[in-house]
Amino acid sequence: MDDIPLSLLFGALGLLIVVSAFFSAAEIALMTLDRYRLRHLARSGHPGAKRAQVLLARPDRVIGVILLGSNFVNALLSTLATVTAIRLLGEQESTIAIATVTIALVVLIFTDLAPKTLAALHPERIAFPSTFVLGPLLRLVYPVVWLINGMANGLLKLIGVSPKDTAARPIGSEEIRSVINEAGAMMPRRHQKMLLSILDLEKATVEDIMIPRNDIVGLDLNSEWSEILRQLSTTRHTRLPVYRDNIDNVIGFLHVRNALPLLSRREFDEEALLKVVREPYFIPEGTPLNKQLLNFQQQKRRVALVVDEYGYIQGLVTLEDILEEIVGEFTTDISTAAKDVHPLKDGSYLVDGGANIRDLNRLMHWNLPTAGPKTLNGLILEYMETIPEPGTSLLLAGYPVEIVQTTGNAVKTVKIKPALPKEANDTEQG
Repeated sequence: MDDIPLSLLFGALGLLIVVSAFFSAAEIALMTLDRYRLRHLARSGHPGAKRAQVLLARPDRVIGVILLGSNFVNALLSTLATVTAIRLLGEQESTIAIATVTIALVVLIFTDLAPKTLAALHPERIAFPSTFVLGPLLRLVYPVVWLINGMANGLLKLIGVSPKDTAARPIGSEEIRSVINEAGAMMPRRHQKMLLSILDLEKATVEDIMIPRNDIVGLDLNSEWSEILRQLSTTRHTRLPVYRDNIDNVIGFLHVRNALPLLSRREFDEEALLKVVREPYFIPEGTPLNKQLLNFQQQKRRVALVVDEYGYIQGLVTLEDILEEIVGEFTTDISTAAKDVHPLKDGSYLVDGGANIRDLNRLMHWNLPTAGPKTLNGLILEYMETIPEPGTSLLLAGYPVEIVQTTGNAVKTVKIKPALPKEANDTEQG
């Protein structure tokens, strides 16, 4: 190589550095592509994404061609750098050491660190154009890649790994939650909350949101007929359970819209009423909300009675109750939407002890614990381990609570103040 001009040697060195940097950047870019976004772009007709998806269908092959090209270029670069160093410095003992150190720094900075960092930061900008080179190159040297990969894949099979197992790993709910939380300005905050609420449906059951048995409003057919007519004319509910004496003797559900036209008829009686009553729909108390939402859709139902393991009715749940878990209350007026919550002038709230904790959290933006009891009364009794006297004060999950009224076996009314700052809460608990 003594006859080759130094300018040509330096030009060849520069070209080899660029080619080596290309292989390094292409490897990182292809391996760091988001597989879900890549699939979306390919389905949308993006040509670069389609080419990348074909290459990544067998990552062992694309990695093989990249490493084959990279190692070949780096070996040639090392040899050429040594020859160039000898031409410049002569055949001295220090020449090889200088050439080795120099080429190591050049490879580290210019063909490894810089291009790989760039590719990791902008994988699509590197990966998609690189497919123009890697695709034809793979077809050109396929026999060599096939031979090398055959030996490497044989070693992988010994530990139970197959290169054909390239299907994207299913994304879990917690990963989806992280993606939604990191969406930032790309998604309105309200939409983020709704999506997160959908994910939370699997963590809650119908028991968490049901109307308790004692609060169920229905038609008792053993009542006076005039009382039944009055209730039909004034009820604010669209569907009512129909029973005799108590809810355990339920007959079915009445859609009030079907009964109102009958009120003006003289022959409207119990028999006519029962003709428009639909059979009851029962669901177990442990049914997850996401499953029950699908059940309502499949059964073409909007209301169901919740029963325990013994078949006793524990409460009532509606489709609207589940939808409110996703989109929030359909009204923002606390005084009308939350009949159990009454704002006071000092900023505190007078709350009914039978109020559902999840409803309170959603309406008031509180953070009362929901893992245990479902009602505020149950939460206080669990915390106190006794039925407190009126005037008793306690700190419940950071909220100052004062017992206002009790009955013989339950807390009737409490006053809740806004949550204390975290520092004050820690001091109080300490």
